[in-house]
Amino acid sequence: MAAQYRAPEPDILKPLLARAALTPDSRARVMGHASGLLADLRAAQNKGWVNQFLQEYRLNSSEGVALLSLAEAFLRVPDPETADLLIADKLGDADWRAHTGESNSSLVNIATWGLVVGRALVGEGDQGPLRRLISRAGEPFVRQAVGAAMRMMGEIFVMGRTIDEAMARMRKPDNRGFTASFDMLGEAARTIEDAARYFNAYTNAIDAVGRDPAAGHSISVKLSALHPRYEVTQYDRCVPALTEMLEALAVQAAGKGIALTVDAEESERLEMSLDIIGAVAALPGLKGWDGFGMAVQAYGKRARPVVEWANSLDRLMNVRLVKGAYWDSEIKRTQVEGLSDYPLFTRKAATDVSYLAVARDMLDAKNIRPAFASHNALTVATLMEWAGNSREFEFQRLHGMGDGLYERLVLEQGYHCRIYAPVGGHRDLLAYLVRRLLENGANSSFVHQLADENLSEADILADPVQKIAAVGGTRHPSIPLPIDLFGDRKNSTGIDLSDRDVLAKTAKVVAKLPAVEVPKADVAASIERAHAAFPAWSSTAVEQRAAIMESLADSFEANRDELMAICVQEAFKTIPDAIGEVREAADFCRYYAQQARAGMQLIELPGPTGERNTLHLDGRGVWATIAPWNFPLAIFLGQTVAALVTGNTVVAKPAPQTPKIAAAAVRLAHQAGVPEDALILAPGGPEVGAALTADPRILGVAFTGSTATAKKIARSLLEDDDRPIVPLIAETGGINAMIVDSTALPEQVVADVVTSSFRSAGQRCSALRLLLLQEDIADGVIAMLKGAMDLLVLGDPADPRTDVGPVIDQGAYDRLMGYRAAPKGKVLKTLDSPTTGLFVPPTLIELDRIEDLQTEWFGPILHVATWPAGKLSETIARVNAKGYGLTMGLHSRIARAGDVAEAEAAVGNLYVNRSMIGAVVGSQPFGGEGLSGTGPKAGGPHYLYRFVAERAVSVDTTSAGGNATLLSLDEGGI
Repeated sequence: MAAQYRAPEPDILKPLLARAALTPDSRARVMGHASGLLADLRAAQNKGWVNQFLQEYRLNSSEGVALLSLAEAFLRVPDPETADLLIADKLGDADWRAHTGESNSSLVNIATWGLVVGRALVGEGDQGPLRRLISRAGEPFVRQAVGAAMRMMGEIFVMGRTIDEAMARMRKPDNRGFTASFDMLGEAARTIEDAARYFNAYTNAIDAVGRDPAAGHSISVKLSALHPRYEVTQYDRCVPALTEMLEALAVQAAGKGIALTVDAEESERLEMSLDIIGAVAALPGLKGWDGFGMAVQAYGKRARPVVEWANSLDRLMNVRLVKGAYWDSEIKRTQVEGLSDYPLFTRKAATDVSYLAVARDMLDAKNIRPAFASHNALTVATLMEWAGNSREFEFQRLHGMGDGLYERLVLEQGYHCRIYAPVGGHRDLLAYLVRRLLENGANSSFVHQLADENLSEADILADPVQKIAAVGGTRHPSIPLPIDLFGDRKNSTGIDLSDRDVLAKTAKVVAKLPAVEVPKADVAASIERAHAAFPAWSSTAVEQRAAIMESLADSFEANRDELMAICVQEAFKTIPDAIGEVREAADFCRYYAQQARAGMQLIELPGPTGERNTLHLDGRGVWATIAPWNFPLAIFLGQTVAALVTGNTVVAKPAPQTPKIAAAAVRLAHQAGVPEDALILAPGGPEVGAALTADPRILGVAFTGSTATAKKIARSLLEDDDRPIVPLIAETGGINAMIVDSTALPEQVVADVVTSSFRSAGQRCSALRLLLLQEDIADGVIAMLKGAMDLLVLGDPADPRTDVGPVIDQGAYDRLMGYRAAPKGKVLKTLDSPTTGLFVPPTLIELDRIEDLQTEWFGPILHVATWPAGKLSETIARVNAKGYGLTMGLHSRIARAGDVAEAEAAVGNLYVNRSMIGAVVGSQPFGGEGLSGTGPKAGGPHYLYRFVAERAVSVDTTSAGGNATLLSLDEGGI
């Protein structure tokens, strides 16, 4: 199973293609069955308001997207002001009138009329006729109309608000002959309280369904809903707890005589889930109960061995085969983490092939009772062909999807079909609804193709085996491997910490500090050496300098274990942060090499005939690079490599707390080909930095650190009137704020706040310092945030379980602890910390006003204040008034709110609906303005130009005689 996790797609698909293939005779029979099923599906499109609503508002239309966005957020917005802004944002640009009266369903037309009314009020000018007609009703009328449409969408995808309501709905004639698997709509828990609530919902549902076991209904369980730290790094904590909870639910279900299935989730959780499921499956007390089951996702490369594993258990297992629900997020996560390959297939047709092959295995398995979840007529027809006369399996479909596909099969041909039926309040459907709509509304999905009148039956029922065989099982061309993400620049490689063996090996590697020799600094001698080395290094071809930097990047990755260990032991980096440190350093090397190659070529400029005008870039001389301790490798190397690749020599000063990682980096740079006198390490404290910046031979300074120190450096560079004007690049800190309105998803907000505030013990320039919550949602978000903080692990940064390590030194500890003892506001939440070590507990402090925070506290201390609805611009202005301008975050489902922040936030980096840390070289150039730095932005396309001198040359080519070029022109085609 492990070998297939991230194996190349062609290798995985080759045996699957053979297993999924149909003979010519069976293909003909399958096409006949599929054609009939397709006709049933199409007929059902015009029956019932649910199908007609979906038909009228497809996901590939602006109206469908607007409905999706509204449904995701509208019902959780408590205040009318923000609700009106959300309606205006989502309805204002869509053409609702085109849908008026188009449906055969009066319910759909009523919903459309409500949306037309909303569009009229928010999208037309003051003189619009419909606006004039209903102006006296005002915005409350629109909110009610839109709310009704959203609740209608809720009914499409949610079987009932309570388990009793859902069971009653299953008894309606529309569902005759079908059974249900009820999902209590539990998404991932963020707090212990969330998990307890979901667990109670499951137990109540089992009781309710167990009152009528003869109905054949079952329960589906998400493990991520039962534990807020269902993560590989927390294996020892979450797996035993989840095993105990799943055992309790299974015992309860067995006692009631009903079935229980464990849903599949993200790929990194698969092996944990198998450990949990396997432990429960082996319980002696559950012998004889045939109701235990699990879901398998066919888009995963390990689907086939997972089914083989399930069949090997010493019991009958119900196995539900699904296509997969996390495809887009899995793709992005793999790219972000720089892993070797994807854990899933990148083509929809490849997933279809996998589904068929795995389904065939399930039909042949002795200890598996198969359940095939599909809305695809070709898939269903193929399974019917392979199963023959057997009915010892069931089909499954989502509530609200696939109507018409199974009705005749169930009522006339004796097949079984179960409806996967979400249960919960419409307000809570948001993430579930969005995922299902995206999953089933994607352009390549069968549901979408069915609704596309431009596709023929042959197109819709095309054989996926032939499609994948025709491309040799290769990856989708628009989804590059992570290493190729940036085209001709190699991406840095990460470590797959979801593999427990890799995680354990990594933890062992970083547990001990390697021996590193740190030289003593001689500032004057170092500058003299670098000054003497400048002419030779500057005259080295830019291609050669760039190649050396790329070699250095390769060397960092080859020596990653050593570098990570130093980062962990010297700078107290956690394992994920240490990986990020090495990756960013390698990315800087490759990015600046690429930029130098492109940007330092001779430029021919236009001008009058008889002249040659050119512009070229050269190094300035000796640069001093002064790095911080919080990114002791990445920033140290980023500044230094930028200076080196542009032809400068460098005296590089690391922070006094972290000289060893700098020494290791400089040693590798020399080994990669940087001359020893072109890069000289100058470790030491403030006195070394002061001596460097005071020396007139230093012709450029790149500094990252505090604003106060940056100002001292700036003043020192101007003290000597005879000294050349020296460029200073300074990146400093900031009072970084995140603004959250009432449309934001609280679970996402809390996850991003915890990451932005407390990862790296809050010791990042970009870290969140000030959380600004809209008044209407503040209490709920703060309560969830407190619960999430309770789950943080403080401890040894070399321990994979650790979330928050110690701060860098005693001075930092004393400053932060002193502030915590007498803060500006009220402490809402803090944690216990280890009794030994420089641990500052994550702390949440409530402020009365935004203006109460005027100082950056560089550690795991988060301040929170509120702002009134409808005052986004004013709130941004109040943050801008502090004078800092590094990072800002915004969480909102209102697109126009993002536009406002982009236009008005005076910050170098704005992050919308995501965390505020982890800027990626070349993708998110990093750096601030105002009190937060000078620019240009590190890792961006303009950074290198600050390190060079621009030199223009103009030559009169006619000085020795006539203009030969002009005189030799022909007659121009005459």
